[in-house]
Amino acid sequence: MLLALLLGLQVLLADRARLAADPQWRPLLLQACGVLRCSLPDWREPGAFTMVERSVRPGQAPGTLRVDATFRNDARWAQPWPLLQLSLADADGRTTGSGVFAPEQYLGEAPEGLLAPGQSAQVTFVVQEPAPGTVAFSFRFH
Repeated sequence: MLLALLLGLQVLLADRARLAADPQWRPLLLQACGVLRCSLPDWREPGAFTMVERSVRPGQAPGTLRVDATFRNDARWAQPWPLLQLSLADADGRTTGSGVFAPEQYLGEAPEGLLAPGQSAQVTFVVQEPAPGTVAFSFRFH
């Protein structure tokens, strides 16, 4: 019986990275790794980030846009700062530009720690306007 229990524990620990991505297994693995002093990969759920406020307006320098955004981590666990994709479009809905920004780019420095559940973040950064007539924008988290 003891050998079967140890074998099960070994399988659980050996496959913990994959199992930790499953919301049903993660609480058990968090407890087990707390006792056994093992580590789990950070929780990643880009769909759990919610955009609370956003705006894109002309920047101070010609040909630039100022991006202001506030987003929140609605996941059950803390997770790393997301990659933020900004897409710009003209009046006809054609994409005029798109870029993916790392946390270092939209924060101005590397973030310390993870975003806790329910934690909001406010970011501001400046981008080059890809073409005159940009009137629409959208955000996605990766």
